[in-house]
Amino acid sequence: MVYLKTSQEWLDQSMALLEARPSTTLITTTYKLRPGPSRPDADGDTAVTKPPRGALVLKAFDPISGATIKYRTSKAAEVSRLVHASLGRLGRSMAAVPDVPEVTMAEGEGATPAEESQAAAPTPQASQGGGGKKKKKGKK
Repeated sequence: MVYLKTSQEWLDQSMALLEARPSTTLITTTYKLRPGPSRPDADGDTAVTKPPRGALVLKAFDPISGATIKYRTSKAAEVSRLVHASLGRLGRSMAAVPDVPEVTMAEGEGATPAEESQAAAPTPQASQGGGGKKKKKGKK
């Protein structure tokens, strides 16, 4: 069992494992949300708890070869990206569906370059208010 350091490394390794044994390789996703630790307040009346912290563990396992690849993260942006990647790219190869290549959009025939459109319609500048009433000081 190997915990990899980066998510991209886990994606590459699991894709290679899926290409080698597509019918037996399993991809599992486990998400755990653990409550944050609590400590007594300065008054001692109530307990202050930190917000809960979730952890995502992705595992690619092949029972024939015994290869296990794991990756763990608690970063929210990375969690959503990995869930989509594991359900998207890796799920396609597990289901033997051909992978959809990413297509870059080309400019249309009637489209104008961005530089010309910005020069044609200048944006009005917003007035900056520097003056105004000042806050009165309170009596002491």
